[in-house]
Amino acid sequence: MPCSPAIAGQGMRSLSQFNTRKGFIVRTNRIMEQKNYPSLRVLFCLVSVCAIFNLVYATQAAQAETDQHFLWSIRTQKNTVYLLGSVHFLRQDAYPLAEAIEKAYSDSRKIVFEADIDGGNAPELQARMMNLGLYLDGQTLQQNVSEQTYKAVKEKVTAIGLPIAQFDRFRPWFAALMLTVMELQKMQFDPSHGVDAYFFRKAKEDGKQRIFLEPVEFQIDLFAKMGPREQESFLRQTMEDLVVIERMVSDMVNSWQTGDVDTLGSILNMSFSEHPAMYDRLMVQRNKAWVSRIEGLLNQDENVLVIVGAGHLVGDENLLQLLRKRGHKIEQR
Repeated sequence: MPCSPAIAGQGMRSLSQFNTRKGFIVRTNRIMEQKNYPSLRVLFCLVSVCAIFNLVYATQAAQAETDQHFLWSIRTQKNTVYLLGSVHFLRQDAYPLAEAIEKAYSDSRKIVFEADIDGGNAPELQARMMNLGLYLDGQTLQQNVSEQTYKAVKEKVTAIGLPIAQFDRFRPWFAALMLTVMELQKMQFDPSHGVDAYFFRKAKEDGKQRIFLEPVEFQIDLFAKMGPREQESFLRQTMEDLVVIERMVSDMVNSWQTGDVDTLGSILNMSFSEHPAMYDRLMVQRNKAWVSRIEGLLNQDENVLVIVGAGHLVGDENLLQLLRKRGHKIEQR
């Protein structure tokens, strides 16, 4: 992957310091806070599947029981480890979830998440992301992306009903994040109804042990430390995926609901086909890091439910493949 971009010369500042700059960050915060979209939670979703892959339009009518789900299990002599592919954005009417998924949760004493959702809302982490997401030295988005990319962003922002000037301070990765949030608002998706957020709340209320695969800071840096070219590539991909999700939403719903790995894998491969380095960074390398963590949960005295973005369970070198290569027998449920 390209080297990390240099943080603008003024360095790290507090979020309160930004608020004095003609209200720019205040307006940004208002955009991100509308309908309770915590910025770090949205970032988790982006990290998990690179932009829009996990935005599934689910309705009560689509929740019929099927023979298989996006749920797998590894049985040992002492315990069972479940692996659940999460849909990070859902509508409220997506619930209740399938009985098999709820049973996996109730059967487990430990629940594993990608990162600490509560921790992501800490003010210092919010400030860190804002610092890393903005140009602080007078540069603009227009100066750092191609004319074609900027034109596409401008058209998208204008269609949303906002002036492009509100985006000119954003670095490309942060502009991608904001465009995603706005598109989700338009489509009435809410990360608070995502599968991971739902079980995070339940585990907290039920007093179950929560385990995290990686720190929040790492998830921020996955984007903030992209090189300039990679950031622009990510921005272009995000905009492409925003179009794809509208066309392919029906197939995605049916595939997730029925545990159709091949179809979801095809969608993921299409999304990353022109961005192999990004796929390696956001998916493969994290999968490889997680495998040993998951193996450490086997043969414990208690059952465990591991919840990761569905994208990590399909495609090349996904978690299921890596675990099978290590000799583990995995059953889809």
